[in-house]
Amino acid sequence: MKIKKIFGLIAVLALWGGLFFGLAQVVKAAVLTGGSLSLSDGKPSSTAVTYTADWDNVTTSAIKCIKLVFSDAATGGSAPTGMITSTAALDGTTDFIPNPASWSIGSTAAEGTLTFTYDIGEAPVSADDRTVVLTGITNGSTAGTAYYLQFSTYSDTGCSAGVDSGTVAFIYTAGQSVSLTVDPSISFTVNAVGVGQSVNGAPITVDSTATTIPLGTVTTSANGITAHDLTVTTNAASGYTIYAKYTGVLTYGTATITDHTGTHAAPATMGTGTEAFGYTTEDTGYNQFQSNKYSKFLTTNEGIAVATTAVSNETTRVGYQAAVSGTTEAGNYVTTVILTCTPMY
Repeated sequence: MKIKKIFGLIAVLALWGGLFFGLAQVVKAAVLTGGSLSLSDGKPSSTAVTYTADWDNVTTSAIKCIKLVFSDAATGGSAPTGMITSTAALDGTTDFIPNPASWSIGSTAAEGTLTFTYDIGEAPVSADDRTVVLTGITNGSTAGTAYYLQFSTYSDTGCSAGVDSGTVAFIYTAGQSVSLTVDPSISFTVNAVGVGQSVNGAPITVDSTATTIPLGTVTTSANGITAHDLTVTTNAASGYTIYAKYTGVLTYGTATITDHTGTHAAPATMGTGTEAFGYTTEDTGYNQFQSNKYSKFLTTNEGIAVATTAVSNETTRVGYQAAVSGTTEAGNYVTTVILTCTPMY
């Protein structure tokens, strides 16, 4: 009886030994940490999207297989609806392994599953911030649903002897519509021009102010010439036009000074000794005014400066000149010139 008990005990010990031996042969993959997955475009159904998976706690021993499974579950599950991975490639910026160009992509028959193998194998160069970059993926078609990347590495090309594994979640988003309103804007200033400067080649004889056009004392041998600098800033896409007109001929009591004979379409130079009053502009949009030519004023608007795009601090010089004859009645002649700037939206 004692002998039988001893053999029975040996048999039990042998059984337990077999169990411990069997457990020692199970290869358990290490758990990756710090996992993240970034997409170059997170909108549903976007094409040619780059997926970048980043991992820490990577085992720095040789691997021969990298497997990525995109799924609607953290384990198992199915590929996201509409996702296409059969066009994917392992990008050269991948640094999970030293030489991504040496790795071959496996069968892509099952959308959502990708395997890359290298029969020689490579070891990650460090444990942290190791990335696998995939290009050419078409996103799934559903927004707002959690999906998962199940990531694993193996020490064999059959992808069965696990080394590392990790899972990260991601969501496609339709994006947020951005809208804003920019109010139309315009700034228009009339600036004084002083003696010592010129307008269209003619020397200025009297200082102007921002609100006055003082032509001074005019004689039969010395005309009065002054000017303004007109500065515009506007966001109007089609620019602006500055117009000029006056309220009527220069008048002193019942006496008047005859307007200049030049017109907007055909301006003319202004001599001395003959009554005249008019304007000129240096704006290149009205080249007919160059060479010191003047037009008479009208009581309706005529263009003196123009732009066809939005501008910032664009300045145009306009000039005013008056001449008198020997029979012009002495007196202080006045009128009002009106400058208007209109943006073109």
